[in-house]
Amino acid sequence: MRLRLMAAAVVATAAMLLAPAMGAQQFVNVLTGGTSGVYYPLGLAIAKIFSDKLPNVKTQVQATKASVENLILLQQGRGEIAFALGDSLKAAWDGDEEAGFKTRLDKLRTIGAIYPNYIQIVATADSGIKTLADLKGKRLSVGAPKSGTELNSRAILAAAGLSYKDLRKVEYLPFAESVDLMKNRQLDATLQSAGLGVASLKDLSTATDTVVVSVPKALVDKIGPPFTSMEIPANTYAGQEKDVPTAAVINYLVTSTAVSDDLAYQMTKLIFESLPELANAHAAGKDIKLETAAMGSPIPLHPGAIRYYKEKGLLK
Repeated sequence: MRLRLMAAAVVATAAMLLAPAMGAQQFVNVLTGGTSGVYYPLGLAIAKIFSDKLPNVKTQVQATKASVENLILLQQGRGEIAFALGDSLKAAWDGDEEAGFKTRLDKLRTIGAIYPNYIQIVATADSGIKTLADLKGKRLSVGAPKSGTELNSRAILAAAGLSYKDLRKVEYLPFAESVDLMKNRQLDATLQSAGLGVASLKDLSTATDTVVVSVPKALVDKIGPPFTSMEIPANTYAGQEKDVPTAAVINYLVTSTAVSDDLAYQMTKLIFESLPELANAHAAGKDIKLETAAMGSPIPLHPGAIRYYKEKGLLK
């Protein structure tokens, strides 16, 4: 009897010690982008999925300046999962100071590839801009300073033989603010790197006549990886009657070494087993495919993500 009582006491004590740890609340900060872009609504959807399906997890969605800021915040331990463009991710891993990374961000790890960002250059019809060459001497918004969009702007302009010095005016603004200035005739064009059907450009195309400027395949090939040639399908925006060739860069969901293998595994599993919810959150979510999730990352995958992809037969 005494032995049984002692054993029961040991079990009870162990349970009391383990209970707080097992029931401890985990915090997941989802780093997105501007509220008028694609990252933000998808981030809201991911946060809801985690809150609904992960016990003891509290989520928060943080609007940011997108890729570059997100990756820096991850390195600093101020976020658990973030959206980022592939070229920004490579620049962070390499410690590319010109791209906004003063040191190499070695704590970053990939959750998975998601949808492509299309380089969408839209001008007001009365600006006279029909080609990339026509941007010379015009007023262009290139995205928030050192955001993924702004890095894309530099690459596209350079390939077209242009620089910021060739423009009449350069604005470093998020998507919605760029569109507001265009409506007020204070800007001629905006370059927005995002999934198809971005809210700001839909708003602009319904408010005024616009032209979607093409980025020819030859120019995209000149830039090379991680850029690839794709098309903005006809009728993506009001008044756009034809497919428009452009460049695209793959987006990634990224985490860090500070996130446990178990949490990274659970986040990866829930994201790729909740694709209908992401498609409902934004049209870009329809382009997220499990089959390509483990491919092409310029930095290592998180061990938790690797575990999930091995379970699904995507990695050996």
